[in-house]
Amino acid sequence: MSVTAPPTRVGRWAAVRPWLGTAARLGLAAVWLVAGASKVGDLAASGRAVNAYQVLPYDAATVLGAALPFVELALGLLLLLGLATRLSAAISAALLLVFIAGISSAWTRGLAIDCGCFGSGGQLAEGQAPSYLPEILRDLGFLVLAGFLLIWPRTPVSVDGWLSAEPAVEDEDE
Repeated sequence: MSVTAPPTRVGRWAAVRPWLGTAARLGLAAVWLVAGASKVGDLAASGRAVNAYQVLPYDAATVLGAALPFVELALGLLLLLGLATRLSAAISAALLLVFIAGISSAWTRGLAIDCGCFGSGGQLAEGQAPSYLPEILRDLGFLVLAGFLLIWPRTPVSVDGWLSAEPAVEDEDE
């Protein structure tokens, strides 16, 4: 009769980490896919949302706003497939830092805008109050997911894993 030693803390982390990474990857993929899909139908509104931040010239803001949904959809698809996960996580982290900086800037300058993160965004109607703190906290949470994937990009059920032919879940005996 063989007796197996109880799993160590390191062994449990090695077994759970890849599945946490999968959850982080799929969660972040869902965020980007929903954000991009909510804006891709009205690129002009997306441009107006970027312009509402009053950081870029109008023409640059409208071009950036029109391109942003496609970048978000591409990141979402790459993360969903688990292809170029570390690169997608790095771009996600950079984009989220820009979003956090933009929202913080709008807040400190007293602008009354909707971030446009999951829709058209832009100037708020008279009497509406912006919700900057929840938006920043939400984006910080997404940033944590991207950071996790930057550190541990290998996840089960991913194209990256199939291409490398290495198991994403480590054996406890190693």
